[in-house]
Amino acid sequence: MTDLTPTTDRTAAVVAALRDDDLDRPTPAGSVRQVVQHVLGLAVAFRDAAAKLDGPTTSTPPGPVDDPLPEGWRELASARLVELAEAWRAPDAWTGMTRAGGVDLPGEVAGLVALDEVLLHGWDLAVASGQDYAPSRVECDAVLPIVSPSPETPDGSDRGGLFGPVVAVPDGAGPFDRVLGLAGRDPHWVRTLAR
Repeated sequence: MTDLTPTTDRTAAVVAALRDDDLDRPTPAGSVRQVVQHVLGLAVAFRDAAAKLDGPTTSTPPGPVDDPLPEGWRELASARLVELAEAWRAPDAWTGMTRAGGVDLPGEVAGLVALDEVLLHGWDLAVASGQDYAPSRVECDAVLPIVSPSPETPDGSDRGGLFGPVVAVPDGAGPFDRVLGLAGRDPHWVRTLAR
């Protein structure tokens, strides 16, 4: 069982610090607006997956990310991320089978996928808006099995669009740089100042 709270708190703080003029900036995974919209949706889906709920929030793939952000999106993101972390504090969340995004998976895997989603998208938002983002080694070690490609295709080309191809990082790279590279993100991605 892994505590999602440090990750959800850090990501909520990043979202809270976003300015309105950041929303159209690119991130490694779409625009800031699109990533915020995705975080809003995934927080609900994985909260409900922890409770083993079967319904529209867990049975369908992620929704459209081009919709306008709801009123009070910063506060809403914070509240949903708190609920997400609370849901995964329940030991039963990590057992048995559940569903997220229309995919059936073991609770233990779903919890780590939720952690990975919040961890990576928190970084996407932070790097796009010039904020610091420093996950712990514990967080990085927890998501390593999720981002690691299969031994059959170590370049990550078989992951069905969940992650991009593996980005090589130096041998001495830190734990989070390794996670980013395995997830198909360049740890040295630099935001563009162009509007």
